[in-house]
Amino acid sequence: MPESEFDYKQLDDIIHSRIRLAIMSVLISVEEADFNFIKQNVKATDGNLSVHIKKIETAGYISVEKLFVDRKPLTKYKLTKKGKEAFKKYVERLERMLGR
Repeated sequence: MPESEFDYKQLDDIIHSRIRLAIMSVLISVEEADFNFIKQNVKATDGNLSVHIKKIETAGYISVEKLFVDRKPLTKYKLTKKGKEAFKKYVERLERMLGR
């Protein structure tokens, strides 16, 4: 494998965090998810999860919809086109680095 293919700097820093990678992995597998669904699957605290979701949202990788259901707030998240492309590229680069 050429040395340039094992350049870890090519990995997306937004995605390359355990919690953010977990969030992206959950969202790639569903149409949309609410905060509690993500929390249950990622197993992070509310505060920690919120910080990481905000970072992904700021990058434009997820969209956020806030609404009320039976007078209770509900926040839904889904990957944007940009987020799906970034995740696909991240996985492809990781596979290249691993020689697959």
